[in-house]
Amino acid sequence: MDDLDARLLVTMRAHPRIGLTELARLLGVARGTVQARVEKLTARGVIQDFGPTVSPAAAGYPILAFVWLQIAQGRLEEAVAALGAVPQILEVHGTSGQHDLLCRVVARSTDHLQEIIARILASPAVQRTDTTIALSTQIPYRIEPLLQ
Repeated sequence: MDDLDARLLVTMRAHPRIGLTELARLLGVARGTVQARVEKLTARGVIQDFGPTVSPAAAGYPILAFVWLQIAQGRLEEAVAALGAVPQILEVHGTSGQHDLLCRVVARSTDHLQEIIARILASPAVQRTDTTIALSTQIPYRIEPLLQ
């Protein structure tokens, strides 16, 4: 990835609804160059989507929690399948250390979060959970510092 790619990505993040022509103008390059770069970055998986960023809180899920899971030996696939059936689980990451998985979970209320955790624990593949509720977001998701 070169400087133009980085500038392209930073500009697209700053102006998510920008068209290719305007993007080319801001970057000082030809429209065809921008289109080729966007296609290349998309094919390589650098650009993953063009959809809107949705706020779970604004969509009715103001509670954000991080749930660590310990999984029964040899039952990771079963656990992941069970977690995939819970729509409030936004992400699941495999981890090293004391826990096996880290889940990013949203809920309508703390009572709703408790129901979600109970649903997670209903899977025989999940042995234990450890939950932390986020009180605030100090640094939201960002990628721009890596690109600059």
